[in-house]
Amino acid sequence: MNLMITKRAYTFVAATLLFAMSGCKDFTELEPLNNLSETLAFSTPENIELSVNGVYQAAAVGEYEGGAGRGYPFGAASTQQGEMRGEDMVNLQAFYAFTYESNYTTVTANNKNHWEQLYALINQANVMIEGVATAVSQGIISADVGAAYEAEGRFLRALSHHELLVYFCRPYADGNGSHPGVPYRTVAVTSGTAVNENTSLGRGTVAQAYTNILADLDFAEQNLPTQRAGATHVSRATSGAAIALKTRVKLHQLDYAGVIVEANKLGATGASPFTSSLGGYQLEVSPDEPFLNNSGNRESIFSVANSAVSNGGVNGALANMFAGSGANPTGAAGGRDLIATSPILWNASFWVDGDLRRELLHFRQTGGTAAYALVYTSKYRSYGVFADWAPIIRYAEVLLNSSEAHARTGNSVQSLALLNAVRDRSVPVSASFGTTPPADLIQAVLNERRIEFTAEGRRWPDIHRLGVDPVYGTGGIPAKIEFASLNGQASYNNLNPPTIARNIVAVPYSDFRFIWPIPQSELQANPTLAGEQNPEY
Repeated sequence: MNLMITKRAYTFVAATLLFAMSGCKDFTELEPLNNLSETLAFSTPENIELSVNGVYQAAAVGEYEGGAGRGYPFGAASTQQGEMRGEDMVNLQAFYAFTYESNYTTVTANNKNHWEQLYALINQANVMIEGVATAVSQGIISADVGAAYEAEGRFLRALSHHELLVYFCRPYADGNGSHPGVPYRTVAVTSGTAVNENTSLGRGTVAQAYTNILADLDFAEQNLPTQRAGATHVSRATSGAAIALKTRVKLHQLDYAGVIVEANKLGATGASPFTSSLGGYQLEVSPDEPFLNNSGNRESIFSVANSAVSNGGVNGALANMFAGSGANPTGAAGGRDLIATSPILWNASFWVDGDLRRELLHFRQTGGTAAYALVYTSKYRSYGVFADWAPIIRYAEVLLNSSEAHARTGNSVQSLALLNAVRDRSVPVSASFGTTPPADLIQAVLNERRIEFTAEGRRWPDIHRLGVDPVYGTGGIPAKIEFASLNGQASYNNLNPPTIARNIVAVPYSDFRFIWPIPQSELQANPTLAGEQNPEY
């Protein structure tokens, strides 16, 4: 988010508080209200709770070009960005064409809004952190309650900064984190002095940003509750969510021993079935359960909640953005034909026939205006209501993070046990690896990630972190299939796959387009970053 926008962002918490108290309008329609102060937002325990809820609402929707939300920074739009940067889903319309075809610039709306809304969320988290600290000092809430709220803010701050690193910076593996990072902002912009402090903050290095992320997550682990009541166990940060996110962060850092340590805290040790005494996490028996029951399943560790009255709307809901306009499993009105599953993934030799995820988490459209006979995800099914939750991290990812870490450190037995736990609930018994590791266990884990997390925005982070991996990297942004080259149903044949040209060419890792530019809006408002743009933009 550029600093010009940040100057007014602190009013969001108070504005959201007014909405929550009145309950009379959709929060996505709110404009910042300058006549409400932080003093009101953090003046009572009840107001503080409402204000913190407002920060989570900002994570779900954000703004798009200063107007209604579209699913930035952690909703439908950001999830699709993670897929459109990769090759496993295919772009069908103009909306994500710049991302899919690597034609973005400093003013392209999708990458610009991703930056701006991530920093907006960071600032709102910082406002909350400072507000609860004041409330503690004034005796409004206890120190323990204040620390728990601060931990929620620091969890969201760490999550947001890591997302920025994945899109706007070279991976940690390139130079051991020595490339330019992103400004790690910890001061709320609530005054001119704070604006100046933030504009004087340079990018630092990727390694420095990772140090700050892990410091925030360590604090969150120690101060967040291990359990929450009802749906908030998934929609509000917990100690388990902080640990789970650390397994992801350390995997990006190539700290495989660290991944294992964190995953073991959540029960990723010993033999299957794997369960976590902390948080009660475990794999669901059926792979579709986390998506059928967003708030009540045992596998989702942290998701960003949406509801019928709090969502990204027609242009920003997960079901709308990921589904076709024709027939779908619910029989309700469909989506917008924006992206479909690509034959690159659907026909991949490693995705075995009979895998339940083909049947339970995908569907072949039988009608529609723009994408007849294509395959779409059915992970998001709240058509017309827009109440699907955006999955941020699931127990399946913790297990696969740990499986890869064990494989890379030579423990094939534990790696295989973890991999099988995720894979065997979906594949036919005859396709199980059993007790015999595949010839390339690391590749098998990476393949499993592509199947398990498709349509959850995880493809680009894996491409990014493996950017310079000499064995398992893609060498850059992979070549992709152009929609016009598909032949409807005939293109989706995993048993006898047709040859389909990847006519959107690959972008080498060395190309400047591998990472996004800092938006022009930031450069114009921020003299420090104006001199720290990514090369060749």
